[in-house]
Amino acid sequence: MSGKLKIILTTTFTLVEQFQSTLSSPQNTSTTPEQRKGLDALPLLSAAATALKSHVTKLSLLTITSPFTPSAVATTVSTLNESVLPSLVTAALLVTPESHTAAFQNEIRILTCTGLKELFMLVKEVQTVAEDKAEKKSLEQSEKDAVTLAAGRVWEACDVLIEVAAKGVVGFVVRRAEEYRDLVKDAVEEIEGWDPDEEGDEFFDELLDDDDGKEIAHIGKDEGSEDDDDEEGKSNAALHEQKKDALRILKPIAQIYPAIISNRLKKTPSPLTPPDARTLEALMKNLQQIPEHIDEVAGALYEADRNNYTRQLRRTKGCASRAIDLVLFPWGMNQASEGQGSIGDIEDKFTNWSKTWAKVMGEVAKSIDEPKSD
Repeated sequence: MSGKLKIILTTTFTLVEQFQSTLSSPQNTSTTPEQRKGLDALPLLSAAATALKSHVTKLSLLTITSPFTPSAVATTVSTLNESVLPSLVTAALLVTPESHTAAFQNEIRILTCTGLKELFMLVKEVQTVAEDKAEKKSLEQSEKDAVTLAAGRVWEACDVLIEVAAKGVVGFVVRRAEEYRDLVKDAVEEIEGWDPDEEGDEFFDELLDDDDGKEIAHIGKDEGSEDDDDEEGKSNAALHEQKKDALRILKPIAQIYPAIISNRLKKTPSPLTPPDARTLEALMKNLQQIPEHIDEVAGALYEADRNNYTRQLRRTKGCASRAIDLVLFPWGMNQASEGQGSIGDIEDKFTNWSKTWAKVMGEVAKSIDEPKSD
């Protein structure tokens, strides 16, 4: 390997590690207005990822095509070091919580770090080929395949970045909300399919698989099992009622997802103002917590833990109510909720729907709305 190429490849490794550290640092979470002025992060990010794909293609072809030319490889890698990688990382750093939400910023930084990691592995393969060229004239097919596969992984990482940048914050939050919606749907269906009367059947069926088990079961039945059966029947009846209450509450909660996605998330303004970004962040946090609380509701039902069941249902309802309140009015109109302007003038279809939803929720949630310590 030529001395120049060795230095340039070493520089790439150092830059990638430094850039990954920068992107992973919690201190680097925002930029100044002066830094953001005149720069649109997502188009820059897409352009940089596209340039990275182009240079990676050229680099892989130069590496596997005979004769191996160190100067051509060095020129391509130098361009990566001097312009492509700095542009990519700069664009990623321009995505901030104030302009795109913290969740979107985190997504972009993770994807960018993935691209850098895959590039690191590709350059490792290039380094190996450059070292081997000193000893043999042509590459084995396995060596060519290793370079091609490494380049393909960089391509995939860049394609994901380009897609996320193209869809922007709106596409990102819609996709996340749809994921949370599906989790809620699955959890509600699981509760709906649960039968308290079948709890423990598997355990007793195993006991009855042998004669000793049958004898034990018979003895248990003789010794006061009628009282036990009566007590179990009451317990199961209570669980059936709790299950019905839970479904009456959870089904309307599940309905907030399509309503919010269609009427608010898909209409998210671009670019985001800092207040809208904060609202969106809080909204997504509540939408994310709902399926987590529903899982806890299901667990409390299965364990017949009435207190935790009630507590988790209250939390689920609270998250749903807060999510609706955060986007009760169209984007940029929430000041009306603080007494400024005429609320009637800015109400829309979702605002009116939310009123109906609140009435329904008030009726179906009476069983958990008694004042209790949470």
